[in-house]
Amino acid sequence: MNNRFSIVKKFPIFAVISLIFIAPGLIGLLTLPFGLNLFNMDVDFVGGTSMTFNIHQEVTSDLSGTVIPELVEEATGVAPSSVQKTGDNGEQVLIKSTKLDNEQQQAVVAAMQEEFGITDDDTENISDVNATIGREMQSTAVMAALAAVVLMLIYITFRFELTSGLAAITCLAQDLLVVLSAYLILQIPFNTTFIAVALTILGYSINASIIVFDRVRENRRFARREMFENTVDKSLWQTVGRTINTSITTLLAIGVLFVLGVTSLRQFTLPIIIGVVAGAYSSLFLAGPLWAKYRGLLRKNRREKQKAKAMRTKQENNIPTPPQVAEQPQVAEQPEEELKTETEPTEPEKQPQKVTPQRVSSNSKKKRKKRKRG
Repeated sequence: MNNRFSIVKKFPIFAVISLIFIAPGLIGLLTLPFGLNLFNMDVDFVGGTSMTFNIHQEVTSDLSGTVIPELVEEATGVAPSSVQKTGDNGEQVLIKSTKLDNEQQQAVVAAMQEEFGITDDDTENISDVNATIGREMQSTAVMAALAAVVLMLIYITFRFELTSGLAAITCLAQDLLVVLSAYLILQIPFNTTFIAVALTILGYSINASIIVFDRVRENRRFARREMFENTVDKSLWQTVGRTINTSITTLLAIGVLFVLGVTSLRQFTLPIIIGVVAGAYSSLFLAGPLWAKYRGLLRKNRREKQKAKAMRTKQENNIPTPPQVAEQPQVAEQPEEELKTETEPTEPEKQPQKVTPQRVSSNSKKKRKKRKRG
């Protein structure tokens, strides 16, 4: 433990790293109300044209990733936003693009018939998606995310305390903003799959944070006099192996889908991979320190720090603390002359000596008479 650095004390460094990764997503989110869209919004959110064809052959990753997008772009002059494999047998292809007029739609149909030898009956659907539906889907997605966050906050507060719930919600916001940054930088199509990605990341990240919180609570039972920050550090180092192993196992499973899947599946798994990494980072380097910070701000644990410091000092020195002596009341100062007179010893007064009468014998009286006569 002595050779390990303190994660709580290094929190400012981890916070700066987190701010760097969430900055693009935060900027893109803040510019949306002002009409500046930096994301690659799909038809589901901004409206457009959706076309479905049955090409009577399996839609491979090469067809959906290269052949069909180039075909649509040559026919319309507009690159499609997404080309997805659909249907039970995998022979249907769904093409989504910005809104196309009738001439552009007929040009796409003619190009698909020429390339794959299909007929008009194989054109299963051509529809325009209204932007109003896209806005409704946006509000639904936001409401679903907010409801999940509120329920998580209530659960964590009930199981642990309010400050740990606030720390967990902060980590969830960080994870979602990192995923949004990935959508913006990599220009991943922003469609309805984002709702599934966001809810998956929320569930995974909160699980990793609860593991850390639970270990902190267990260690706190046996070290109540220990500083809370030290307990958090100890708990984080005890759970770091479990968090890393769980994250690697999850990434291996999702990575296989990303490598072997089609384009639409890659567009779904790539944000999840980034979100899993962000969730592991936040649970290790942000959740515990944030709990300690929020706990210090809301509960003002100054007495706890003072008691722990006094206990450590007593244990190091092994000296019992002396009892406190009551302060003596101060005496008003007196002039030096008065002090001298009061301090100098006074001589005892001379008492008059008592004269005791002496008895005179008869012989002495006769002698005195003879002397007087002589």
